[in-house]
Order: sequence, then structure tokens, then C-alpha cells
Amino acid sequence: MLDELKQNNRDWSARKVAADPGFFQRLEGQQAPEYLWIGCSDSRVPANEIVGLDPGELFVHRNVANLAPPQDANYLSVLQFAVDVLKIKHVMVVGHYGCGGVAAAVDGQRRGLVDHWLHPIREVAHDHRHELDAIGAEAERLNRLCELNVIRQVRNVASDVFVQDAWARGQSLCVHGWVYSLHTGLVNDLGVTVGGLQDLDRLAR
Repeated sequence: MLDELKQNNRDWSARKVAADPGFFQRLEGQQAPEYLWIGCSDSRVPANEIVGLDPGELFVHRNVANLAPPQDANYLSVLQFAVDVLKIKHVMVVGHYGCGGVAAAVDGQRRGLVDHWLHPIREVAHDHRHELDAIGAEAERLNRLCELNVIRQVRNVASDVFVQDAWARGQSLCVHGWVYSLHTGLVNDLGVTVGGLQDLDRLAR
């Protein structure tokens, strides 16, 4: 049943070698990305393709609704490796409009374990309930919640000790918040970049 995918893989590899004969040899020799992408698991949001980067140029962590929870060992392990070992320079927290995880967090239905995972989004919705309640159209309200969720996750990343220790030792590191549009294929920079403790203080206010 997977023969088509395996053939796609062989075709992709052949195209890479035809365009750049040494591509895989270089890739095998080192991993030196400058970027960490923390994004949603949604199959419509292919991280490398969206920003036009090859394998080896983008370190990627994905989960339902692009969360960066400080109690999640999986996310923390990725963050520490990216910051301390790979010495990445940019962390992009990337949500997307029309996110099913964000919608599921607040629609009142029960789905099991994922409800616990999505709890931080319900907290964001509660904290911003007055702003959200003022938005009449449900789709627009959910899209704003997608943005607010990204902003909260940027705060989580920038508040982490791995990031703050990197700043303390003078490492160049910025955390950015983006939301990707499935409709246009474009990213919306929310303008919440954090490059140090002063930026974090302003974002928290």
C-alpha cells in the first residue's frame, strides 16, 4: 500500500542528486540549522516548504495546536538540544488560522486525552474572554484565539530557563510568533519577537 510513497522517495532523492550531487554527503556530515520551528501537527502546514528551506536547515518540533508547555519533556528536550547543542539563532512559534486543535479546545465537546493537552488554550481564551466575546463571527474569533495562543507560547519559550541561560551567556537568540494562512500560504508575523529579558517584560505587559 505504500509503494507510491516509496517511489516518491526515490524520485525525490534522484532530483536532489541531479541538482546537487553532493547534497546528501553534506547533509550526512553535519546538522547546523539556525532555526527551530515549533508548529502544529496539521498535515496542511509543511514547515520546510512554507519557508523554502532544505533538510538540515530547519529543526522542527510539532504537536497539536503548536503548544510549548513548560511541563512537557518532549518539547523541553527539543528546545534544550536546539539552544544548547545546535546553537540555533531563531525560534519560530507558528500557529495557523483555522486550527482544529484551537477550535476543539473551546467547543465544549469531550474527546479524551487531547482535552488535557489543549487545556492551556482554554486558559488563554478565559484570560482574553472580553476581547474574544466582542468578535461576532465565530471564524474570526477562533482566528484571533489562534493568534493569542501563539503569543502565549512565545512567552512560554522566552520564559524558559534554557533560553534565559542562553541570553545570560550572550548567545544571540530570538523567539518569534507567526500564524500561517491556509488560504493564502503566507505567514503573518505577529510582531511579538523576544530577543532578551526586556522584550519579554514588554510582552508580558
